[in-house]
Amino acid sequence: MPAAQLLTARPAVLELRPSRIREVANAAMGRADLLAFWFGEPDEVTPEFVRRAAVESLERGETFYSQNLGLPELRAAIAAYLTRLHGPTATEQIAVTSSGLSALQLATQALAGPGDRVVEVTPLWPNLVEIPKILGAQVECVPLQWRAGGWHLDLDRLLDALTPDTRVLFVNSPNNPTGWTIDRAAQTAILEHCRRHGIWLIADDAYERLYYEDAPTAPSFLELATPEDRVLSTNTFSKSWLMTGWRLGWMRAPQALIAEMPKLIEYNTSCTPVFVQRAGLTAITQGEAVIERTRARFRHARDFLVEQLRGIPGIEVATPQGAMYAFFKVAGVRDSLALCKHLVATTGLGLAPGIAFGPEGEGFVRWCFAAGEERLAQGIERLRTGLATFPRHA
Repeated sequence: MPAAQLLTARPAVLELRPSRIREVANAAMGRADLLAFWFGEPDEVTPEFVRRAAVESLERGETFYSQNLGLPELRAAIAAYLTRLHGPTATEQIAVTSSGLSALQLATQALAGPGDRVVEVTPLWPNLVEIPKILGAQVECVPLQWRAGGWHLDLDRLLDALTPDTRVLFVNSPNNPTGWTIDRAAQTAILEHCRRHGIWLIADDAYERLYYEDAPTAPSFLELATPEDRVLSTNTFSKSWLMTGWRLGWMRAPQALIAEMPKLIEYNTSCTPVFVQRAGLTAITQGEAVIERTRARFRHARDFLVEQLRGIPGIEVATPQGAMYAFFKVAGVRDSLALCKHLVATTGLGLAPGIAFGPEGEGFVRWCFAAGEERLAQGIERLRTGLATFPRHA
């Protein structure tokens, strides 16, 4: 074997797609006038009362290891929170994780391995598509359809893809990047199909509280599932409570599966820092007003940005039902990565290329609207300027 091959990673790692969002961000290094909307991150710091809980924990000297599954009081609080939103949930069904991403990684490690068939609804956050591939699983993508100015799930196509040899289905709703949100009828059909074939359903519920219809939360598989169902939900403190940098999340799964999670957590992260968990406990028990304010603020930002985008010739955009992104189509653009690099270089506007979310996203661009109206308006002017000098195809 050549020496060079001995010094590199295994094929499954070499074949992972790199982050196109990071590639655009790297192209902006050193720009002092940057307006960045490429990452899924609110523009406000974590509320003071949540930060204070972490500081007080540190001042008490809580700097040691904690239980693999998390502090019992935090697990109980998450269970009570989910019970209020979606129905009965026991503490024994909860595992605290070091981020929502970690929850997704752990769930995949528990359920999928080499040669297993995994189905995902796309376009989608690239991390979620690539995680099963790291473990040697085979991923099939079922794309949402862009038609009549909106995103639609071809339910029949998805059900046909869920063959008896499928191990896991991933559904992210509200969806990153499109804002598409699954409806109750589709959830019911999917869950019944998965039951018949013994397919695990992993619901990435990171944006369930950032839902802009007349309901406290987006439709959830947890409201349909029984304790015997192969349904696993992952979630995060990042979006709802403005805690992206804290890296704190959870999973809710059948009790028998959670009982096995301490082993996986031990071999991944060991545990989540206690002071971070104390902040999370304060957020989930005292932070409902934060969610309500954030959702109202983001709804206003969404409406403003969508209206402004629709005023630019050649742009099509759907009004997202949830999440924090406008995923808009730019007429004549066949290389969204080149467009986003052009926008950074010429105007200092940082957006995420649609190709980062899979081939289904090519020709689209993602804009995180978790920002104030003035900043969004400045971004719109830069977009107009940048598009005017970018070569497009007829």
